[in-house]
Amino acid sequence: MLKNAALHILVACEESQRICTEFRKHGHDAYSCDVQEPSGGHPEWHILGDVLPILNPDKESGCIEFDTMDGEQHTVGKWDLIVAHPPCTYLSAAAARSHSLKCTPLEKINERTMKRIESMTFFMAFANADCEHIAIENPRGIMNTAYRQPDQTIDPYMFAESIDDAENYVTKRTCLWVKGLPELVGTGLPKPDNEKLFGRSPSGKISNWVERQIGGKDRAKNRSKTFPGIAAAIANQWGAYLEELKNYE
Repeated sequence: MLKNAALHILVACEESQRICTEFRKHGHDAYSCDVQEPSGGHPEWHILGDVLPILNPDKESGCIEFDTMDGEQHTVGKWDLIVAHPPCTYLSAAAARSHSLKCTPLEKINERTMKRIESMTFFMAFANADCEHIAIENPRGIMNTAYRQPDQTIDPYMFAESIDDAENYVTKRTCLWVKGLPELVGTGLPKPDNEKLFGRSPSGKISNWVERQIGGKDRAKNRSKTFPGIAAAIANQWGAYLEELKNYE
């Protein structure tokens, strides 16, 4: 018999609330959590602070308790799905150069190595969370070897509505490590030609979406936001998959 119960979903390290909002459109109890206040416009869905204390149920009560920014208290028995975006500053392939003596002083390497270890430990807290369905998103980097190869590698253009979908029809590769979830299915569009979309830099190198982002203090934050097409695919596809599992338990 169908139960039609809402899913309890945690979207960790998400200030944009893009994935959280997409799940909310489907009637699910989705919450974003980040040390930053949300730019998505829904503090009533946002848990401001460290995500680690709310990953797993309390051993005594068997529940997870938390407050959202509107002051409301919430209790869930266990998350049905955790989608995590651990910071990639010290994990990505781009960070590897900072661990080379050719361009970085030894004391700086030691400092960054400690931060990398902290970042890896944080990443693994999600991988080892007490949850049957988990997705961790990060660029290609140290976790591909220190942990394991990702289950899927995606680009925003794979989830664009058409080649005229300027917001999503771009390349920005990212990896997904998942547990208890199917691969996301794209719309079948061909890979964009970055030279046609973004031209070349003064040095002659073909530009891409990342290099064309506007500078300023919010540049890093804007570059880390989940693309709308990917957010919608996650909510539509994984939401439907988990609904079916839950309805027929």
